[in-house]
Amino acid sequence: MSTTSDSKEAGRWLARAGLRPTRQRTALASLLVEGGNRHLTAEALYAEAQKAGADVSLATVYNALKAFTDAGLLREVNIEAGRVYYDTRVDEHPHFYFEDDGSIADAPVGSVKISELPDVPEGCEVATVDVVIRLRRR
Repeated sequence: MSTTSDSKEAGRWLARAGLRPTRQRTALASLLVEGGNRHLTAEALYAEAQKAGADVSLATVYNALKAFTDAGLLREVNIEAGRVYYDTRVDEHPHFYFEDDGSIADAPVGSVKISELPDVPEGCEVATVDVVIRLRRR
């Protein structure tokens, strides 16, 4: 599975967010912190966990990803209904989505300029603006 240093870093990552470092969370966090900046689905993380020998269910992976996202450790990128990626880079930035293979990549920060947003309903405020640029290879 992961090295001791990865487990220690995973523990620190969880502690910074105030999350209890359960065995399953630590195993999944280790996979996330050792991988650098990435975009992955719950199913992809589950497959990595299985390959690494972590004893976690797919439901546990979904629950952990929700907890990580709620705690600000990950950012959810919704591509379409049923296709959600989790981004280890949590700052606001646009994404490229490659329709032919379903992969996602960061677009350069500052490459998209939004000059105006519509008025929001009374009692609401804009929380974030997500930009996904869908690409098709020729």
